[in-house]
Amino acid sequence: MPYPLQLGLQDAVSPAMEELLHFHDHTLMIMLLISTLVLYTILLTLSTKLTHTCTMNTQEMETVWTILPAIILISIALPSLRILYLMDEINNPLLTVKTMGHQWYWSYEYTDYKDLSFDSYMIPTPNLKPGELRLLEVDNRAVLPMEMLIRMLISSEDVIHSWTIPSLGIKTDAIPGRLNQTTLTSSRPGLYYGQCSEICGSNHSFMPIVLELIPLKHFKDWSTLMP
Repeated sequence: MPYPLQLGLQDAVSPAMEELLHFHDHTLMIMLLISTLVLYTILLTLSTKLTHTCTMNTQEMETVWTILPAIILISIALPSLRILYLMDEINNPLLTVKTMGHQWYWSYEYTDYKDLSFDSYMIPTPNLKPGELRLLEVDNRAVLPMEMLIRMLISSEDVIHSWTIPSLGIKTDAIPGRLNQTTLTSSRPGLYYGQCSEICGSNHSFMPIVLELIPLKHFKDWSTLMP
């Protein structure tokens, strides 16, 4: 389980997040190369006393600095469009869970698997047990099977919220009167934390999200124990 307060991006636990991490490194390397080239050019200009007087006919240079940025933009845009397509593609999900945002808690419904629904509130700081994370623990975790394609239907009953799990690469707005959907899958079990990332009111920072990804056999046992 990645530490939720670590600096930088969390470890990927889903194929979508792995693609996002690779794209981040790819784009960062391009930016590093461009910044290095610009810095080298600035230092070269400041450190030489030579001047170039033939500045009226530089068509070759204009051609290069027009085509080269276009190639760089294409090398960034194509992987980005590919990842956007993969994240929006929903193909035969095995389980659908409906998530509703409220001021200020989340509710979950497993309507196509079992008539099961519950609310998820943040545990107050005085009630935390040893080892639990402040402002991130909830009384009812959303338990889901790992290594399965799961569709999340996300909406809200009052204001705009945002259902966000960084380690899974998910950030979907919960908008009143609109049903948004996203998919998730986990390559390994664990607890994955998130928070509402839309400023939704005075208790915006007190509606965390906790997903517990477990093997399918344990998920069936959990669903039978729920009232």
